Amino acid sequence: MAPDASTALAAREKVQQFLNAACTGNLEFLKNVAKQLDEGKGLKTTVESVKDANKRGALHFAAREGQTEICRYLLEELKLDADTKDEAGDTPLVHAARQGQVGTAKYLLDHGADPNIASELGATALHHAAGTGEIELLKELLSRGVPVDSQSESGTPLIWAAGHDQKEAVQVLLEHKANPNAETEDNVTPLLSAVAAGSVACTKLLALARAKANVFAGGATPLHIAADIGDYELIIILLKAGADPDQKDEEGNRALEVAALRENRTIVETLFRLTTKLESVSKWTVDGVIAHMKSKKEQEGNSNSPNSGETVIKKDLPEVSPEAKAKAAEAKARGQDAFQRKDYQMAIDAYTQAIDFDPTDHTFFSNRSLCWLLLGQGEHALSDAKACRELKPDWPKACYREGAALRLLQRFDESANAFYEGVLLSPESKELIDAFREAVDAGRKFHGKDKIKDKS
Repeated sequence: MAPDASTALAAREKVQQFLNAACTGNLEFLKNVAKQLDEGKGLKTTVESVKDANKRGALHFAAREGQTEICRYLLEELKLDADTKDEAGDTPLVHAARQGQVGTAKYLLDHGADPNIASELGATALHHAAGTGEIELLKELLSRGVPVDSQSESGTPLIWAAGHDQKEAVQVLLEHKANPNAETEDNVTPLLSAVAAGSVACTKLLALARAKANVFAGGATPLHIAADIGDYELIIILLKAGADPDQKDEEGNRALEVAALRENRTIVETLFRLTTKLESVSKWTVDGVIAHMKSKKEQEGNSNSPNSGETVIKKDLPEVSPEAKAKAAEAKARGQDAFQRKDYQMAIDAYTQAIDFDPTDHTFFSNRSLCWLLLGQGEHALSDAKACRELKPDWPKACYREGAALRLLQRFDESANAFYEGVLLSPESKELIDAFREAVDAGRKFHGKDKIKDKS
């Protein structure tokens, strides 16, 4: 190994040792490695500059792992900035709150950490405390004046708490006057989030707080989602809260019809007494409604089947209920939040749940493909990119996803072709043009000769 390469490798190993020491709480070892890394700039400057690929430093890792003594050294002796941000905009306090490190979080607050600083997606320590149900930290943050209705891309802390079935957190937030009808950009509310999570306890609390029962998001109301889940207790709570059984979802079905599709007789019997008679149902009885929806489902299935002799160009897509779409949207929001935290495996899990609920949405496959790519899993990334292109063949980003996956697999000819197909769909895209040219150059170097015809 060349001397320069050997020196660089040794330096990287020192950096990793330093950050590992912050994680494990080995203070003396951390101090020793810091001195070895110092090149005359001073310990504070040296330690501030040591970060991983996601711009996370020792203070972020120590806070995340609850290593308060490391935090004390970094803040009190080296005088580091308590609010330093990583690439996702997360401060050490946010890292501590996300992992439920209450003691470390309180230490950070007592030593200058600003509890109002939000990540790139708008999430504060309060959102994470609500989502994890850390009541002590939740109350501490509220006592320090953090706005109870702080908005993030995934909603307010109350939406986070309700969507994670955190009953006590919901109760505390409501006691602090959290808005029970706060909405995300996709119109998801705390009540809808609680119902989608199947949380009877949180739904009860929100209903008592007069949360609106007839909100509409993702193509459905809370009553439709409860009927789809098949939770009788949720149905009763929502009806008492004023849910309208005659309200239709985006496909024109009432909650009664959704329950009948699931052949949930108990819920059908309850909703039947409250639903206006459907003219399309010839026999207006509980059995008649169930039989009608079963017949309707079979007819729709037959109408989607190709006639004999027809050539099927594209595989049939499953029918996705508005209730499933609403749950998919909620899973997607969790995936986006995990992605911003660089927790790609958790994001993959969330996007997989979204796909399970709605396999017709191309963006879920695109997002999961990117996560696989960032984890170095080329084959998985390629599989999702191809699925995305099949669902949305005229979408330039799908071509980019496929090209990026093929590039990771060092299949440069195919990568260049995928990027070029994207350029044809979006000639003005600098990102696709640059990616195409880079793939062409990489292919030439890889093969040692010009095997790829430059189409630029």
